[in-house]
Amino acid sequence: MIKRGNNMIKIDNLSYSFPQKDLYNKISFTLQDDQHCAFIGTSGSGKSTLIDIIMDPERYMFDGNLDIDPNCRIGYVSQFLHLDKTKETTVFEYLGEEYIKLQNEITSICTEMETSSDIDALLIKYQEALDSLDATFGDDFESNLTKKLNLANLISLKDLMVSELSGGQFKLIQVIREMLNSPNLMIMDEPDVFLDFENLNSLRNLINSHKGIMLIITHNRYLLNHCFNKIIHLENMELQEFDGRYIDYNFSLLQSKIELQELAIVDDDEIKRNEHLIKKLRDTAGTTGEPSAGRILKARMKLQERLEERRIKTPFVDIKQPDIRLVTNNEIEESIALKVNDYSVSFDEMLLESVNFEIKSTDKVALIGSNGTGKTTLLRDIFKNNHASIEINSDIEVAYLSQLQGEILNVSNTILEEFFDAGFETRDQIKSYVSNYGFDEKITNQKIESLSGGEKNILQLAKVSASKANMLLLDEPTSHLDTYSQIALEKAIENYNGAILMISHDYYSIINCMDYVLFIENKTIRKMSMRKFRKMIYSRYFDRDYLEIEQKKRSVETKIELALQNTDFELAKILSEDLKSLIELL
Repeated sequence: MIKRGNNMIKIDNLSYSFPQKDLYNKISFTLQDDQHCAFIGTSGSGKSTLIDIIMDPERYMFDGNLDIDPNCRIGYVSQFLHLDKTKETTVFEYLGEEYIKLQNEITSICTEMETSSDIDALLIKYQEALDSLDATFGDDFESNLTKKLNLANLISLKDLMVSELSGGQFKLIQVIREMLNSPNLMIMDEPDVFLDFENLNSLRNLINSHKGIMLIITHNRYLLNHCFNKIIHLENMELQEFDGRYIDYNFSLLQSKIELQELAIVDDDEIKRNEHLIKKLRDTAGTTGEPSAGRILKARMKLQERLEERRIKTPFVDIKQPDIRLVTNNEIEESIALKVNDYSVSFDEMLLESVNFEIKSTDKVALIGSNGTGKTTLLRDIFKNNHASIEINSDIEVAYLSQLQGEILNVSNTILEEFFDAGFETRDQIKSYVSNYGFDEKITNQKIESLSGGEKNILQLAKVSASKANMLLLDEPTSHLDTYSQIALEKAIENYNGAILMISHDYYSIINCMDYVLFIENKTIRKMSMRKFRKMIYSRYFDRDYLEIEQKKRSVETKIELALQNTDFELAKILSEDLKSLIELL
């Protein structure tokens, strides 16, 4: 049911299901005041669908109430790029499209007044257009536009054609365009995907400067730590709200995990004892037929139900992490896996010129550079292996993960069909294999096109791993992945015995997994040690103290997880105090 009320958005006891999947079970939350809200949850938990319901509730049959203020203007930025290369318009014209349209309408009304006899009707239209212009843009639109472009470090693009922008630049321009329309509620679905380090900082600046309510789906650890004062977490069909920073919310989740797992050990022992008692009482009641024995049995069975319910009622702690394993059947002794010699590529202009580098058979290498510098083109050329400047060792078998998911996955296939095509022989074999990656048996007959962006990337990783190739070309593998899947991927990369060339703008994935960096700048590529890479990142993009404390924090969190696996709760509690101290520094 859709209702109209006082909060900007209020969702109350909303439930919704797909034919093969339940998404929400009586979830509730409100958005009001100047809340900047991060919307988090594992891939496929239904975050984008919930945004779709808010944007167009009439399309969906859901239970519960959705209450939207009737005067709420919503700005929306999709996770997908909608860059129309054929649209010949400048950045300024694109950003001011609605403003220019209203200005033209006012001019047209004024022209009409000069010859019309029905002045009263035209005066009403004129006033309505002026009111609309003032309500949406105020009287300093061009000044606001310039401020936003400066904030995003994009002022130099003002007179450029939209078709000349890189994907990352256009994403930021989309964000600015929606902000300039003065929405009461700004909704963005993974606006950070594929942004380089500079553009990520620009996005942070835009988010933090915005006056008004924001609801943003993101898995980006940097944005999560710097941009939000409210967290909405959707997990296992349930939702909880947290007023405060993501870093504090994450800490409270970890503390809950320690407490609940400690309780679970006690509960498991109690459940076993209770099972034994119930069996004895059942035998006694069956033998004697005494009413008192039946009453005691019934009481014990109710206690057992309560223990079971407490043990499994942990939707925000029992978070499924995919078991990503990157394996190879064909390990080779250390040798040159890939040699690139005098490689050049251009489109309208030269992107890379006379590039030279080589990668050994066990090297793990990050390929980084600003948006639009030719990284993806180079990776594709290596995969195709039909370029005179590229030489791949004959013992090397290459697998490729694309940022354009439809390049590697046939999205009209079901998951089963995709893996039959990949060489699997039986349904059971496929179901067993993909279950490790978090795909329930029920959805193996689902079309890949219906999966979330994160699920498609995990499916790509499953397919890459199934190939057992000994060199992986990974183009933005962490894009769309939730935090837990990102960490699982990092572990898989660390344990992989072949060569990896990975395009990434995720600082943590690079420093946690890579041996060195190939850095694109000024149309060439230079090799950079991890120490120099860190130094460059500190000087150009991010605060050194923040990144180093964040790394220490991550290390302590990993130690806590290990302590919990070993049921060493005392150690986990001591480490959580260390973690608390680090969080205070942040």
